[in-house]
Amino acid sequence: MKKIIKNIFKFFLLLLVAGIIFIAWTNYSIKKESAPFVSYHIADIPEAKTALLLGTGKVLSNGMPNAYFDNRIKAATDLYKSGKIQYIIVSGDNSTKDYNEPEDMQTALVQQGIPKDKIILDHAGFRTLDSVIRAKEIFGQTQLVIISQKFHNERAVFLARKNGMQAFGYNAEDVNKYAGLKTNMREYLAKAKVYWDLLFGVEPKFGGEKIVIP
Repeated sequence: MKKIIKNIFKFFLLLLVAGIIFIAWTNYSIKKESAPFVSYHIADIPEAKTALLLGTGKVLSNGMPNAYFDNRIKAATDLYKSGKIQYIIVSGDNSTKDYNEPEDMQTALVQQGIPKDKIILDHAGFRTLDSVIRAKEIFGQTQLVIISQKFHNERAVFLARKNGMQAFGYNAEDVNKYAGLKTNMREYLAKAKVYWDLLFGVEPKFGGEKIVIP
């Protein structure tokens, strides 16, 4: 009985080590492959008709403003006003009546002087994968600039390029490393899951009618 328990323990220990190695490798691979295509500098970003602004909540669970949200809005505004893009798809979670990331982003962008008719809402961007694939399948974009923080852009641009899109990432300013510790830790697992999704051909939760961007 003691030998069986010992073998079971060894088996789970091997699984744990394999899991850690897999997570480390996927994170390294995604960072390396996406590195030439993500930048903090607008001058490095090629012109594209459309940008994809990835959603996040306007406020934190404690009611405080979300710096990730504010920094993404600023990045999208700067990119639009530079003339590099003509339209912005705001893609995020609208899973409940009282939580609407796309409309919150639209309101914030309009307040920054971006015309409302240049902003396209995608209410079904529940995950990064959904937002990226829907930009191609629903909105017909095969070339776009993705706007989010660097750690998020690395994953999104990698996903987009693996799905045949010519994607670049414009990095919004990051937040204090301590304030974003939980998010950054979660990102390690999210990057590992990218390979799982690609391997099993995971599709967005919702499809829908195609929407033409002028």
